[in-house]
Amino acid sequence: MGIILSFIPESLFGYYKIFPNLCKDVNITLNRILTFIIVFIFYALYLKIRKKTSIKGRNYTIEIKYGDLFKMKNCKKVITFDECFTTTIGESPSDIKAGSICGQYLSQNPTLNIQDLINCAQLKPSPTNSKFKNKKRYESGKLIPNGEFLLMAFAKLDKDGKGEFSSRNEYLDCLSVFWKEIDKYYAQQDICIPILGAGITRIGDVEPTQQELLDMIILSYKLHTRKIKLPYKLHIVCRKCNDFSLNKIGESI
Repeated sequence: MGIILSFIPESLFGYYKIFPNLCKDVNITLNRILTFIIVFIFYALYLKIRKKTSIKGRNYTIEIKYGDLFKMKNCKKVITFDECFTTTIGESPSDIKAGSICGQYLSQNPTLNIQDLINCAQLKPSPTNSKFKNKKRYESGKLIPNGEFLLMAFAKLDKDGKGEFSSRNEYLDCLSVFWKEIDKYYAQQDICIPILGAGITRIGDVEPTQQELLDMIILSYKLHTRKIKLPYKLHIVCRKCNDFSLNKIGESI
């Protein structure tokens, strides 16, 4: 706001006299205060109602917005599965929850044959099996394409089938693999992702907030060598919730 005021000519502050009986210097000071208040109010309103913000760096742009991932157009959309690419929707700890992004995707694609897609992508399973029922698992961060969607092996599973990462570093390792996969599959299109892990995925002994996860994702992307080249962008689509604000990006790092 100080920058805005610095561009307003001093003569303009002296042109209007709020109190004609007072000297010119007093009127200039009052006009500056009034202008500051007006600018502050409009800026506060803008922060409250804005629906997106952008972070621009050398040859990349991240756009963070409120919205519905499935309504995004002209882009590749990332759907997060667990490390075993589970497709069963239900209420047990190991099932995909119906209201999650993955659950919505599966409901919209009832004939999805995940194994055919895995075979087509020539994705090899990890050398070690999952902790959950010793199932075949895939490296967290790996992708398999399916039309306009990229299906992601994401959360590791504990013995009960619940999503978890043992530590923050393990989560960041997943992101590092993911950025390399995005570089392989974005095919000169924008990429749209949700806030990865903003469901019931644990990191260590905690369930990080959407705000904390977003900050980790942004920092990881900024530091990684693989990025989506301009004019194409990385879009991060967020849910509105009480513990999240576009105005607080970067505060939890």
